[in-house]
Amino acid sequence: MSGAALGLEIVSVFFLALFLLHRYGDFKKQHRLVIIATLLAWYLCFLIVFILPLDVSTTIYNRCKLAVNSSPAESNGSYVTLAPSKQKCFKPWSYIPNGIMPIFWRVVYWTSQFLTWILLPFMQSYARSGGFSITGKIKTALIENAIYYGTYLLIFGAFLIYVAVNPNFNLQWNQLQTIGIAAANTWGLFLLVLLLGYGLVEIPRSHWNGAKRGYLLMKTYFKAAKLMTEKADAEENLEDIMEEVRKVSESIKYNHPLRKCVDTILKKCPTEYQERMGRNMDDYEDFDERQNSYPSEKSLVKLHKQVIYSVQRHRRTQVQWQILLEQAFYLEDVAKNETSATRQFVHTFHSQEPENKIIQYFYTPTVEWYWECLLRPWFYRVLAVVLATFSVIVVWSECTFFSTKPVLSLFAVFIQLAEKTYNYIYIEMACFLTIFFLSICVYSTVFRIRVFNYYYLASHHQTDAYSLLFSGMLFCRLTPPLCLNFLGLTHMDATISHKNTQPTAYTSIMGSMRVLSFIADGFYIYYPMLVVILCIATYFSLGTRCLNLLGFQQFMGDSEMTSDLIDEGKELIRREKRKRQRQEEGENRRREWKERYGNRDDSTRNRAVHTDQKESSFTESSANRPLSKYTRSNGRTERDRIELLQDAEPLDFNADSVNDDPLESDSGR
Repeated sequence: MSGAALGLEIVSVFFLALFLLHRYGDFKKQHRLVIIATLLAWYLCFLIVFILPLDVSTTIYNRCKLAVNSSPAESNGSYVTLAPSKQKCFKPWSYIPNGIMPIFWRVVYWTSQFLTWILLPFMQSYARSGGFSITGKIKTALIENAIYYGTYLLIFGAFLIYVAVNPNFNLQWNQLQTIGIAAANTWGLFLLVLLLGYGLVEIPRSHWNGAKRGYLLMKTYFKAAKLMTEKADAEENLEDIMEEVRKVSESIKYNHPLRKCVDTILKKCPTEYQERMGRNMDDYEDFDERQNSYPSEKSLVKLHKQVIYSVQRHRRTQVQWQILLEQAFYLEDVAKNETSATRQFVHTFHSQEPENKIIQYFYTPTVEWYWECLLRPWFYRVLAVVLATFSVIVVWSECTFFSTKPVLSLFAVFIQLAEKTYNYIYIEMACFLTIFFLSICVYSTVFRIRVFNYYYLASHHQTDAYSLLFSGMLFCRLTPPLCLNFLGLTHMDATISHKNTQPTAYTSIMGSMRVLSFIADGFYIYYPMLVVILCIATYFSLGTRCLNLLGFQQFMGDSEMTSDLIDEGKELIRREKRKRQRQEEGENRRREWKERYGNRDDSTRNRAVHTDQKESSFTESSANRPLSKYTRSNGRTERDRIELLQDAEPLDFNADSVNDDPLESDSGR
């Protein structure tokens, strides 16, 4: 099994990253380089999280083997035996041979750092650029990132000059490398604690509120009102941008040098706008004959950028609106079915997507009623309690992990108890659950936060390229300090445990933080304690209240603005529900009309065709008889009457356009 666990996790994590990227990105419309760069960033970060427990178990086995093989005289040397024992060390099933993990961590770490500090910022500017050529986009990206890269080079150059001038410093290349790693991890740890403090409280609370149907329905109404405002704003913005595109398209004719740029802009517009602008275009016209003021290429680049942004925003709001409607309709169905005596779940509307037959066979209406109305609320409550327990353990360990005598960090206690018996499966499971919960708290916050329309991860393939690349940058900057924080909580980091033991392969590539003692002994130890303050602020929704005071509508139960938006959203959902009901009723009546009169019309048509054939043959045999033309005309009249019956459609009596007053209907007719 040597190396088999490593290979299995490498493949599994790749498909996990691919699945998440497919949920948020759009493989068909977005650039391949954007998809590959984002997939690589997500994959490397997830890989670090999943492989680190294997590194811990391998390190514990190496310590055990070293303790057994070393003599008492050698135990005072470079390594100290943790649990001297004469029993044989059992090799874990996921043991990774020596020499593989250091190379693996070095490749993964430096690749992720290259992505987050160099490649992804450049690709962000490239993807957001409105240039019409690759050269133009690269030029724009270099100009936008000149200040970004120049700032880091200036700081690094000033530091090198200071080290060269000061005779007290005698730093080597490895120490400079460690300082660079420490600087990157310090920046990541600063952001990590902020996101972790929010996730530790919000994740258990969201699952607890998920058991409250009334709460979810009110929040859905609130989201509907906000999304309708954003949707109307996106439509208005798109109309304004399309009007500018129309003016530019009419001013720049086919033989103008900038016409290729205009055609590129038109390809990015929605189809209905392209057809509308194509009908208004004149024939070839010489642009030199009319002294018009033509837009410059720079203004077209700016317009191209605006078109890409407005079209993507409009499409995203349309998709989100349809998804939110389905959620609201489903929550209303759950509220209605809770008092059902038949204990069978009844949907107001049928699903628009075809259901899987296997799922439909097992997930019957009775099973769905028991799950949605009885079991699911209790399941969410139990899950919320478990997650809250994990959050309390994390907060306690973050505040006490620096204490080694006695050991107060609960995660360190669990690992040390399992280390005494060398129960590697328990060690790996404990490490995996710990770091998985920490990563869920941090990564879920990255997926939830939204910075206006600048950064927003929207599911159902509605995330733009800029937000995907930005999320990859955040993951690559947050994952290394997250893993170091996990190793500190479990006392697997020698900087925290203050023991001269064999380090893990992950900490070995980070170097000794003793080069910067004020960071190793100060910031890394005491800064994570701020998570307590952030958890308290999140529990009392201080951030939400501040945003609400600044004018950003947030869901708050005791706010008058929230109540108004809930009422507005409820009316919007009711209006959309009536609209969809009228559409389904009209389709049902059309279907019933075809089923009722379709067979009769087909039989009448066949009988009429048979009569025509018989009459035509009779006409050919006796052309002098005048009765044939009447028969033929009667057949034509019969066919016309049948076609009129087929073209007729039933009236929608629930529609608003139908008037109940017969006098007014006669006058209208």
